Amino acid sequence: MAVLPTITGPRDLDALDLPQLEQLAGEVREFLIENVSRTGGHLGPNLGVVELTIAIHKIFDSPQDPIIFDTGHQSYVHKLLTGRQDFSALRSREGLAGYPQRSESIHDVVESSHASSSLSWADGVSRALTRTGRRDRHVVAVVGDGALTGGMTWEALNNISDDNDRNLVIVVNDNGRSYAPTIGGMARYLNRVRTADAYRTLHRSSDSLFRALGPATRAVYRGVRGATHGFLSRFTNNEALYSNLDIKYLGPVDGHDLETLLETLTLAKSYGAPVIVHAITDKGRGYAPARSDEADQFHAVGKIDPITGEPLASATGDGWTDVFARELVAIGAERDDIIAVTAAMLRPTGLQLFAERFPERTYDVGIAEQHAVASAAGLAFGGLHPVVAMYATFMNRAFDQVLMDVALHRAGVTFALDRAGVTGPDGPSHHGIWDLAMLQLVPNIRIAAPRDAVRLSEELREAVAVSDAPTVVRYPKGSAAADLPAIERLADGVDVISRAATHDVLIVGIGPMVHLATEVAERLEAQGIGATVVDPRWVIPVQPSIVELARSHRLVITIEDGIRVGGVGTRVRQVLREAGVDTAVDELGLPDEFIPHATREQILEDAGLTAAKIAQDVVSQVLGTRIPIARPSDQQTLWLPEDAQRHDSRD
Repeated sequence: MAVLPTITGPRDLDALDLPQLEQLAGEVREFLIENVSRTGGHLGPNLGVVELTIAIHKIFDSPQDPIIFDTGHQSYVHKLLTGRQDFSALRSREGLAGYPQRSESIHDVVESSHASSSLSWADGVSRALTRTGRRDRHVVAVVGDGALTGGMTWEALNNISDDNDRNLVIVVNDNGRSYAPTIGGMARYLNRVRTADAYRTLHRSSDSLFRALGPATRAVYRGVRGATHGFLSRFTNNEALYSNLDIKYLGPVDGHDLETLLETLTLAKSYGAPVIVHAITDKGRGYAPARSDEADQFHAVGKIDPITGEPLASATGDGWTDVFARELVAIGAERDDIIAVTAAMLRPTGLQLFAERFPERTYDVGIAEQHAVASAAGLAFGGLHPVVAMYATFMNRAFDQVLMDVALHRAGVTFALDRAGVTGPDGPSHHGIWDLAMLQLVPNIRIAAPRDAVRLSEELREAVAVSDAPTVVRYPKGSAAADLPAIERLADGVDVISRAATHDVLIVGIGPMVHLATEVAERLEAQGIGATVVDPRWVIPVQPSIVELARSHRLVITIEDGIRVGGVGTRVRQVLREAGVDTAVDELGLPDEFIPHATREQILEDAGLTAAKIAQDVVSQVLGTRIPIARPSDQQTLWLPEDAQRHDSRD
């Protein structure tokens, strides 16, 4: 009889014995392979935490005992055990989110999917439970070894060790990988633990010996393994690392041995103070295609054949990331001062290609965006030109370093921001929609937003030519937009994409939104409204030709795929007012909200960023209002409405 369908909540695990739990683990793996292969998602990480998640929910009482997942991409098993077994629309609108989400379940605590923050959350929650008289409750934080490369983790550990009067269990899910193999000295240290002959041999022999001697001796074994100066810890010295922080350490334990996990977590639960459980797991466990994938062991996959693991459909054309990767290698071949820097995202950002060609000029600092940026400032001071590649959403974490370490020192550092704008199925914390509003606050910064692959290559080269200020090149997820030639490039680098006979509306498209701008212009032309479409290429600072074009038009529309509050449109309006240009500006962009997971098209439609909606709004403004638009050809007069004079008619 199948076990998984009978699980409607964690307490259904109470009635299961060890063989049934092991059967459940097998069924969960089959479920994940079958379902995630249909939808895409984080397959490898979840296959690696099946037994670990079952054991945590068996021993602890969620939601009374809050369980906090670091990044949360390994929470699929948690979802299954908390009654969410419909994965048919995983990461799609109206379906389950790919990360924990409070609106789905009371068992989900932390929604943020930015790594290394879980221990800070756990520190705060456990202190709160203790101070409010709920001393009997436990807090469990599940953190990957990759998150240990992030500074926040060690800041949290430092403070957790300062207060031992609370029930806090930190489970280190150690599989030697984040997206790819974990980087740095901590990774090398843990790797020695995983691979040490002394550990592996002694663990197998001691485990089999104690199990063979019966229940009484197994109890002794549990105690010995859990001691502060444990039986195996003498051979790994791993306990010393955490005991110096005054945190009890249990392990390392086999993260796929349910009996050992249950025993160890029971011991941790009874300790009455912060304790670390070090579980060694295999990413992609039980699925041969994932285990044989040396790149990232199916960290995140699209739709695949569940038997072979092969993609069911390949992307059409080059991806933005591919274009960036090739161009950076070409630039690197011309300039030996170009250095590539990333934060645990060598392959996702395309830097693997550069690393293969120039390994000595590539630095992966682990999940440490702040360090990456400050270190880049030092590289620039030393006469090099670093290119820091990361997802746009993760740039949020290093804003202070961009401002105070790079910009203040006028360091020539280029930031390549992948996945800028709406990313779609990964949800609120992965949309790259804040960078334009956030980074334009930085003095002297220059921000480029290419509209297509050709412009990405151009603007990357222009960016690395700047040696006295930070530069940013941002581009979205997915296939690069089709080449969209300009009819004219103005002296300051602004591209004019199309001009109309009459200067009614100036449409300023930001990056790939230039394509949308041309569609809007075509619709307006069909209604007798002349539209000029421009691509600033370098959106910050606002170029002088944008000011002059705005002066000769009656309405300016800016379209961007970042939040409109404080976005590029806001800067355009401010610059126009400073120049004495009173042309009305309509700033179109995304709302200042946390946008849930859906397709990019669905999200843009919700925000009104479609050609039909924008053109309809312009036409409705033009018909019968007070600001005249003169027609030189026939002297016909059209009007703009009063609300077009506001700084943002959509607020």
